Amino acid sequence: MKLMLFLLLLVLSAFSSAQQLDTPNYKVEIKELCPEGEVQCQQVLYKGTSKVSGASIELKGTAWHSLCADGVTPCRFLGYQFKNGRIRYLVHESGLLQVIGSSGKVVLEEQGVWDYQQGSQKEEPDHSTKTEVEAKP
Repeated sequence: MKLMLFLLLLVLSAFSSAQQLDTPNYKVEIKELCPEGEVQCQQVLYKGTSKVSGASIELKGTAWHSLCADGVTPCRFLGYQFKNGRIRYLVHESGLLQVIGSSGKVVLEEQGVWDYQQGSQKEEPDHSTKTEVEAKP
């Protein structure tokens, strides 16, 4: 059983892509566990960590899209949505992080910057640049 779970996680990790949102007070990591090209991913993980307290929360959610004129087909990608009981976490494509309380009131709103980590290692900068020495007249 453990071997089957390990193999399943290994296969899912091959499909996942990670994105990190950095806001003034939070670091949010988003992982899509769907095959590349799947438009409306229903398996998205959220890990939010407070930069102040270090407390973190992990949630499961979905990709969030507007609907086309037919009311069924997903049109424009808006971001991701997650639920924790009656509290909603919205992570907008623009980098806006919102937490909506059970009353529907926005209880947190912070603009962040995305750092995309598509499973590949970051390229090291080329430090071999050469400067030309100016000739003195």
